[in-house]
Amino acid sequence: MNILYEEDGVIKVASVMTDSITSLQVETPHGKRAKIKAANVLLRFETPPVSGFMDAAETAAAELDPIFLWECCGAEEFAFADLGREYYGHAPSPVEAAAVALKLHTAPMYFYKKGKGRYKAAPEENLKAALASEEKKRKQAELIANHAAELTAGNLPGAFTPQVVESMLYAPDKNTLEYKALDKACTESGLSPVKLLEKCGAIPSSHDFHLNRFLREHFPEGTGFPEVAMPHPAGDPAHSDAAAFSIDDAATTEIDDAFSVKKLDNGNWRIGVHIAAPALGFSPDDHLNEIAAQRLSTVYMPGQKITMLPDAVVERFTLAAGRRCPALSLYMEVTPELEVIGQESALDHVEIAANLRHDTLEPMFNEATLASREGDYAYKDELLLLWDFATKLKEGRGKAESRQNFADYNFAVVDGRVIITERSRDTPIDRVVSELMIRVNSSWGKALAEADFAAIYRNQEGGKVRMGVAPGAHQGLGVTHYMWASSPLRRYVDLINQRQLIAHLENKPATYGNRDERLLIAMRDFELAYEAYGNIQDQMERYWCLRWLLQEQIGEIGAVVIKENLIKFDHLPFFTRVPSLPEVAPGNRVMIEISNVDLLDVICHCKFTRLLEQ
Repeated sequence: MNILYEEDGVIKVASVMTDSITSLQVETPHGKRAKIKAANVLLRFETPPVSGFMDAAETAAAELDPIFLWECCGAEEFAFADLGREYYGHAPSPVEAAAVALKLHTAPMYFYKKGKGRYKAAPEENLKAALASEEKKRKQAELIANHAAELTAGNLPGAFTPQVVESMLYAPDKNTLEYKALDKACTESGLSPVKLLEKCGAIPSSHDFHLNRFLREHFPEGTGFPEVAMPHPAGDPAHSDAAAFSIDDAATTEIDDAFSVKKLDNGNWRIGVHIAAPALGFSPDDHLNEIAAQRLSTVYMPGQKITMLPDAVVERFTLAAGRRCPALSLYMEVTPELEVIGQESALDHVEIAANLRHDTLEPMFNEATLASREGDYAYKDELLLLWDFATKLKEGRGKAESRQNFADYNFAVVDGRVIITERSRDTPIDRVVSELMIRVNSSWGKALAEADFAAIYRNQEGGKVRMGVAPGAHQGLGVTHYMWASSPLRRYVDLINQRQLIAHLENKPATYGNRDERLLIAMRDFELAYEAYGNIQDQMERYWCLRWLLQEQIGEIGAVVIKENLIKFDHLPFFTRVPSLPEVAPGNRVMIEISNVDLLDVICHCKFTRLLEQ
């Protein structure tokens, strides 16, 4: 005895070895023995043998037209054997019955399964809908195959508009036909989506590829500003008698800080640090504050920046030369021995006499000229005094002279050429500015803490810097309190802290209470944004370094070993790992062969060639 049965949704055939009421022991055509339930049996037959039975049944099933079978069915439920009898006009043979069972089983659009071996014809409207859906899927599959073939051949299909390409690069929707075609083409070509789209000419600019990814995530509405009312400083701060000057690089437009030096009648000096005061121009409820709270910081990238505040607002409050500007000032009385014997903060209008720039000041104010005290340049006496004072401040913080050989880098693109210039870090100019900023930020952080005014602090304990609303020491700087308040045109936390300082100086209630949720939200959002902005700056610097290597046709470059197989290229802010680097102590210099520069993945292949003389 042989049987046709269904198991796990599959119709099978087997020979019966033993038969009981509820189950059977069977042997399949391949010799495998199994136990099946009697309820799963669809048909019992003596001949033909099971060997070759299913092949014959499948061949016969292929000749059956599901549409004709559907038309033969009535509206009622039926058994497959009954339909076989009606179709063939006689009692169907085992192969014929099996053929009908297979056809019904594999045509679910036409026949709904109602039980073991029992079916019901699909309603006409349901069948039409299912067939239309099947045709749609067929056409979609054909379209996907055509798109994939074009992509594999290096051609961009017409359906791949710039908007579609941008979406697939940055936020792919895996349900779209275009994505499915791209995925199929990537599988066939062995290329990543980015590489395949580049091959098809869909990424005309590698620079824009990286920038647009960042903008899409952090500036989805664009980098422009909405219409805003021009702010006017509230109140009427007193005019200071200080004549201040700023020190910034040539590209700086958001001039947050300036300095002044005045000789007092008692022989002491009054040193002033003046910080731009945009907090006077708009309140936390103003639309401008909403803009600043969304951006949180100015974004810096080689050759470009995205400001936190609109240009008109920056222009209104920046400490530009030739005008009086509202400022939050810290005045220190300093003895000829450079001891601070008193200090006070004030909200005032300060005359900005000059905006000094690094590129013109540094050749005259540097380590060599400081050693000789020679040369003639603007604000020489003031700068020499500030240098001596900054050195004293650093020593007072417990930070001895380090003169670490760090470097900063400036990037520019002129007429299509990449220019990267190296600049030493911790120069006399840097020392003056950084020490006076540390003094301001620590002094004002302490003042707010003592007044029990909420603020956003930067505390360091155990080597890790954390932002928080509770005051604490900054061990790395050697100060008891520290917060950011010196860049309110460029950082939102500085703007918040400045509002608190102004309220404190004017003996008004704090703008933000000690448990103000707005501080916690701003702090959290700022940390996330500041990290993302730092990442894009690092990535774009890395990108321009690779562009420079290609431009200069650099095939080999010197490098210094940082640790293990991590190196830094000479005269470039480019760090990478070199798997072929032998065990070399940190600080040693090596020669590296460069090849396969990839501007999309922002990597290059590096190979160790030799150790350089130290």
